[in-house]
Amino acid sequence: MRPEKYLKDLIEEVYHICPKMKRLLREGGLVALAGAIIGVGSIAYGEVEPEEDALPKKSVSLEEKLYKQTRIAFGSQDLRELEKLKKLGYMPLFLVGYDIYVMNADGREQKRLTNDPAFDGSPCWSPDGKKIAFISQRDGKYEIYVMNADGSEQTRLTNSPGYGLERSFSWSPDGKKIVFDSHTDGNNEIYVMNADGSDQKRLTTNPDSDSAPQWSPDGKKIVFDSRRDGNNGIYVMNADGSEQKRLTNNPDFGPRWSPDGNKIAFLSWRDGYKEIYVMNSDGSEQKRLTNSRALLLHPNPQWSPDGKKIAFISNRDGNNEIYLMNADGSEQKRLTNNPGMDGVDRAGWSNPSWSPDGEKIAFYSERDGNGEIYVMNPDGSEQKRLTNNPGFYNHSPSWSPFLPFENKTNEKKMRVTRETH
Repeated sequence: MRPEKYLKDLIEEVYHICPKMKRLLREGGLVALAGAIIGVGSIAYGEVEPEEDALPKKSVSLEEKLYKQTRIAFGSQDLRELEKLKKLGYMPLFLVGYDIYVMNADGREQKRLTNDPAFDGSPCWSPDGKKIAFISQRDGKYEIYVMNADGSEQTRLTNSPGYGLERSFSWSPDGKKIVFDSHTDGNNEIYVMNADGSDQKRLTTNPDSDSAPQWSPDGKKIVFDSRRDGNNGIYVMNADGSEQKRLTNNPDFGPRWSPDGNKIAFLSWRDGYKEIYVMNSDGSEQKRLTNSRALLLHPNPQWSPDGKKIAFISNRDGNNEIYLMNADGSEQKRLTNNPGMDGVDRAGWSNPSWSPDGEKIAFYSERDGNGEIYVMNPDGSEQKRLTNNPGFYNHSPSWSPFLPFENKTNEKKMRVTRETH
């Protein structure tokens, strides 16, 4: 290669690796250029590592970050296994063929995490995204299990006598504990345990049912619904079970904390229809947000991560669809519009699931004749099917928190290659 051609190529390489060199060349002339060439030559042949800000940074869009750093766990039932049993004359007493899968946020790389003929479902990510807790019937009773996010080390956490019936649970914000309801002692009560299943402790003791516990965002309180006073109401207690206090005195249920912990949204039959209400965390200023006058409003209101919006499911227009409203109940908008059910699955388990940045909503839909997982923008635009599995019933999407960025290329150790002749 001719010297002038070699020098030209090397200068271009300098500009590519460090655009600041153009300014140095203008200000310092050939001396600066010579120093730059020596520095780049050292980088090129691995003698030194470039400073982090000396390398060109590729901007990552929010959508690309969402797709690369989050996952969606979901339940899936193999309907073929159910049909086989029916043809043999069996009607299973337990749910069969249900397993848990995970996929990228764009629907790629779908992977089966559990593989058991009984029911595995209701996946729920730990706050750090390293674990998934779930409900399983693999040992004959509904119990809580946990596994690593890749499906390894599946471990049973509860071992209740009788029917078990652990169906509702919530991670503490620090990921160290799990609160759950259980029929362990012959009545539905609320318990808490460490995330590994140890140190299980009963928090409520009442002759009637206590259920649906959810941890407050600061980890200090637990909200739940109870029929202890003859009428289903919303209660709150400290995380250790002390200072149990009734917040509502109506047929209310399904409480959900706002992300800042200042509000609680819930469902109520107090006006003859199932509607969404909100109140302060101490029970004051209870306010109705919806006026659907629909007999079936499913299942629980879902706060957006910033607490400004609430997604919910209603059949106010004759079919189960997903709606969105401001946190004060204003600007209610229908997001989906299909003859098949959107949002709630056949068993009433699914809820819309917000992405951690609030830019997407994953949901269940039967619009194409099969239960599948879809995603859309919060304004209802760009609805996209993520799963396409005929013969399977995909449901209960659960969006992970942001996970550690998986970048196989370490920019600090990136080497510059140069054509030689």
